[in-house]
Amino acid sequence: MSTALPAPRHRWYAAFYSRVIEPSDRKTMGPLRAVAAGGAHGRVFEPGAGTGANLAHYDWSKVERLDLAEPDPYMRQHLEPKLAALPADVRSRVHLSDAPAEALPFEDATFDCAVVTLVLCSVGDLSRALAEIRRVLKPDGELRVIEHVAADGAWGKVQRAIQPVYGWMSGECQLHRHTEAALRDAGFDVTVSERMKLGVSIFPAFACTAVPRNT
Repeated sequence: MSTALPAPRHRWYAAFYSRVIEPSDRKTMGPLRAVAAGGAHGRVFEPGAGTGANLAHYDWSKVERLDLAEPDPYMRQHLEPKLAALPADVRSRVHLSDAPAEALPFEDATFDCAVVTLVLCSVGDLSRALAEIRRVLKPDGELRVIEHVAADGAWGKVQRAIQPVYGWMSGECQLHRHTEAALRDAGFDVTVSERMKLGVSIFPAFACTAVPRNT
């Protein structure tokens, strides 16, 4: 079995996300991002930072340092201007790398908190990414999550039917992932705070906090 890491390069999707999806999602995703990112504290990690949509929602009085990782160079092109626009005292605490979620360049138990929003749907290896996130979190650390997930019944069938085209158009996003179950399988205790739909029934989603399970 190949262990090669993904090398995402989605020029057109990154541009479309930055110019169309991110602005249009502010009403739906903005309050959710405000809870997920706004509750982060201490040393914080955000994998799959994308175009930087969460940056406006961090409470910088609670964040000592923020490490962002985004492996797609085209996403980083839209993220970097947002970083440059941060106040100097905040910018000095934000660090960007191109690491994929499946291979993080951090020591074990580094972070107090991780923020993951609409990322686990598109990582190449979900279980490997979750294992890495768990590894770099402190034993009492917290994972703050917003993700869309597999639908039940007829909508689940629709997700699977359109996946080949949808995935090609959306940066390899996987509609029918059982992410909540995957979090538990990866050794997290999960507390779901909200279940919702991101616009339409084909995008059921959930918000949660997850902590490493004591073993």
